[in-house]
Order: sequence, then C-alpha cells, then structure tokens
Amino acid sequence: MTSPAVDYDSYVLPLPTRESPVVLPQWISPGNTHSNSRYCEAVWPLAPLIDNPSTYLVKIHWRRCPAVLLDEMKLITWTMINGRLRPTHLKTRGTGARARTSAHDLRDTASEWIRLARWLHERRITRLADCTDHVWRAYIVERSSDVGRGHAEKICSMLTDLWAFDQLSAQPAGVTRPPWDIEGVDDFLPSAGGSDRGENGTEPLDPQVLGPLLVWAIRFVDDFADDILAAWVERCRLFAAASANQATAQSHVALERFLLPRVRSGTPLPSLHRKGQSTLARTYIAALTGASTSQVNRFATKHQLYTLVAERPGACPLQVPIRGQIDGKPWRENIDFEETAELMRHLGTAAVILCLYLTGMRPQEVQGLRSGCCPDPEPTADGACGRHLIRSRHYKNVTDEDGNHISAGEDREVPWVAITPVVHAIRVLERMVPDGELLLSATHHAFASHRGHHGALKGGALNDRIERFVVWVNREATSLGLSHQTVPEDPHGAIGLARFRRTLAWHVARRPGGLIALAIQYGHMRTVLDVLPAATAPAAAAAFTPSSTSRPPSPRPTPPRSSVTRPRPERRSPAPPDAGLSTPQPRHRGSRAASSPARS
Repeated sequence: MTSPAVDYDSYVLPLPTRESPVVLPQWISPGNTHSNSRYCEAVWPLAPLIDNPSTYLVKIHWRRCPAVLLDEMKLITWTMINGRLRPTHLKTRGTGARARTSAHDLRDTASEWIRLARWLHERRITRLADCTDHVWRAYIVERSSDVGRGHAEKICSMLTDLWAFDQLSAQPAGVTRPPWDIEGVDDFLPSAGGSDRGENGTEPLDPQVLGPLLVWAIRFVDDFADDILAAWVERCRLFAAASANQATAQSHVALERFLLPRVRSGTPLPSLHRKGQSTLARTYIAALTGASTSQVNRFATKHQLYTLVAERPGACPLQVPIRGQIDGKPWRENIDFEETAELMRHLGTAAVILCLYLTGMRPQEVQGLRSGCCPDPEPTADGACGRHLIRSRHYKNVTDEDGNHISAGEDREVPWVAITPVVHAIRVLERMVPDGELLLSATHHAFASHRGHHGALKGGALNDRIERFVVWVNREATSLGLSHQTVPEDPHGAIGLARFRRTLAWHVARRPGGLIALAIQYGHMRTVLDVLPAATAPAAAAAFTPSSTSRPPSPRPTPPRSSVTRPRPERRSPAPPDAGLSTPQPRHRGSRAASSPARS
C-alpha cells in the first residue's frame, strides 16, 4: 500500500516490502560490489554506500531494538538510508547540513535512535507518536547528563532527524518535533566545559618523540628497504618451494644430512616462535632440503626434534646480502625467515609516517593514494628537474550538487608537492603492491595472512602498527648501543595518525611566515589571499607560483647521523622537530624532488 503523497512529492519514498533491498540501487556506485541485505533481515550492512578505501565497513544491528518499536524504527531508518532531506529543511540546519550523509553517520544515527527506543520501552512507551514534548525534554536531560556540550548538540541533531525522516515516509509514525528544534538547542545543552574547545584539541607530538621517530622512518625507507624487500622475495620463494616439494628418498637423505649433524652436535635447530613457544621451522627446512612439509613433520616426530627445538631454538637466516648500514656498519648480520613479515610491516609503517608528516595530508588522503600517484616529472624547458607532484583524492565534506555525501571523495584540484623523503616513501610502497593498487592496500599489507580485506589499512590498524614500530625501534636502538636514539613515551599519549598533521600545523603556524607556509603546504592558497592586505596579496601569490625557470630550494645540509642527540630535556614546549636531531643522508635511487608548492 502506498500513500497518495508519493504521487506528488518526490521526497516521500514508497513503502518497502520484506524483500526490498536495504540500500536502493540508485545509491550504489557502479564499482561497489559489497553485498546488500533485505529489509526483513536483522542486520543491515551499509557497505554498498562505502567507496572510501580508508573507511571501515559498518552495519546496523536490530537485535537491541525493542520488538514493539522495531517496525517503526526500521521504516524511518530505511527512509533515512534511501531518502533525502528537503531543501527547505536544510536551510534551517546550518551550512554543514546535508541531504544525505555518510554510512558511518547513518549507523551512528540509527544507534542513537535504538538507544531512544530502549529508553522509551523501559518506560512502557510503545509508539513513537507517544514521544511527546515532555518525553523529549525528559530524555534529553538524562541523555546529555554525561556528555560534553558538542556531543550533546550532535545527539539533538540526530534525534531531530528522527522527526524529519518520519515526515518523508509513506506511512509516518507520527514522531513529534523535538522542542529544541523549535525553541533553539542552547537551553537543552549542558554548560560549556573544558572538553569542548573551539581550537583543535589534538595535541602535537613532542619533539623528543618526533625527532628519533623520523630518523628511524627515514632509515627504514632509505637504508633498510632494499634488504627487507629482497628478504621478502626470498621468503615467498621458500614458501612456494616448500609447497611444491614432494616427499622422495632423495629428500629424506637431504633431511638427514641437514638435521642429524645438528642433533648430534647440540647445535640449535631452525625454529619459529608460536604462542610463546619454539617450534621447528618446517617450511624453512622443507624449502632448503627439497622435502615436503609433511615429510619434515614425520622426520621430526621420529627423531623427537620438537622436544629438542624447545631446548635449542635456532635462527633461520635468509641468503640475502645486507647492504643497509647504521653509522657505517651493516644494520644486522642477516635477516631471519621469521622476521620478514614484521620488517615488511615496519617498512610500510615508516613510509606512512613520512607521508603523513612531510606532506600534511589528512590520514584519509594517504590511505587513498594509489601506485602511480607521484610520477617522475618531465624536465623543464631549460633542463631543470621538475617537481614531484602527488595526485590524490580528498574525502572531507565532499558532496554532489544536491548536497549528498560522496563516499568516494573527489580528485584534489591542487596536487601536493612531494619532497625527496616522501618520493622515496612512495616508491617503496609502490614496490609492495601491484601497479594501480592502493599503496596501503589492506590485502597486500597483511603479510602474515592471506585473507582478503576491504580497501586500505584502517586507522586503528595503522595506529597499532606505529606503536609496534616504536617498540621495535627502541629494542633495536638499545641492542645497537644507540639509546640516545630511542623514541620516548609522548606526554600526551599514543602516537595517532591525526597528530602528525596537527604537529606540522603547530610548528609552521608558530614560526616566522608560518601562516603563508602552512597555507601553501596544505594547498589552501585562499588562506593567504584572505589574510594578507589587498596590496600585498597579488605579490605573495606570484611569489609562490612556480615558473618554468624556477629551481627548487637547496636542501638544508644535515650533519652526519652519528651526531644525533636529544633536544634539551628542560625544553618541554613543542619545538621544531629537527632541533638537535639529524636525519640520515638518503642513498635511495630517484630524482631530486622539490619542496615548494604546486600550481593549481
């Protein structure tokens, strides 16, 4: 049954059936292959609306919604997923209002509605139409009692949407308009506190943390990358060989020659660590001897090698030459078969750190970069080196002409300029993924597993990898006698992705000429033109617009790596991250990159 209003109002949706898709086809982009669900199901995946590779796939779960309110809630939620708010409604909601919003906002809004439904059910209210003015007032007082002012305002907006989308249903539940949407929201919010600051509350990284972190990130990319990537290729070769091997009499003889002398002499046996215990490295041994892994297992059982390896665990060195150095010495004697996956993760993490901090990109933009995003430039007319430019997509506040959220984002009009360490980082990431793939493809960066993953490595995974990178760095620095190059704990907590961009903004904005430099680095030339006096704006714009004869500024010389020292401990306020710290001289191949802005 369909309401007559559907024939006259394009904003009112027809009633769904039990078999209706959760997301209607017109809202699914052609390249989106995520599975849809049916209206009658208890879980509604919103993945058909997600095209941003850095975004988690989210779902709406109905099991927590009271049964007496489930039908009404599902219909309004379905209307929100597939409908659009009227332009007349959006005009009253401020410049940030959208006709359609992101899948994550839809999930969060639906969760807030389900929370309301549970509160109503506890008070024996069984219809949304019975959520009258005094009920709204009682609920918002209780709901906002333990949240900040900004969060409470967002909750009010979500609850107002319950009323707004109910108006667009072919069978409205009769939700009443919340009083804060009539009287103004201020009187319904908790008093302003210290947690709701207008300025960005993300703390910049402490310079004593950022300095050595960058030193080690550059070391990984410029000094260790070739060794690690070669070790990974060798590891993959050994795995393939072990999988293809067949058990033969010859391979049995090879096993005896490889293992029995070690058993008799008391030499450590090739081992791996699993769940805190040492076990025989069967794949490694199989690849070296030509035996199958099952043949290695039978041989080990017969000769009680599993007991022996727990007592005498040994290494599994790969036959890969070590060329990377620290202070003129090889950074290790060899790379172990077991540590290659960990080193590959750290190599990718190091590249991410450089891209995040030395470009000023938002994490989502870095996560959305693809192989080929930073091609080598053509020489200019006078033979000078061109500038490396990063072509990326941005996702924040991207909407179509009707104000609908675009999950896939859009190409950035002004490319980022890549300085040399960033170019090297991108080249390393390009060697880790296939051509045209996301540089941080979750599938290709899952080195210890073969499961398929959606899009790029997500924020939580990258934050975790950065923390693990720091643990590795501190262990390695200590073992090499470089305790002055360890990464201390940051006084403001974990090193999160957003803190790199915040740190760059903090330092640039507080240094002479910082506002101009910040605007150019972030591609916001509009900031410069708006702030400078009218008479100087054209000159400033011309000064920062590259010409065909312009040359990149000479890089600042850096002292040798052995001179690395910590900043003075008494200086606790943020300072330029390179204070008292040197970066390793890059030996990476590739053309020189510029550090000045790109032309729009």
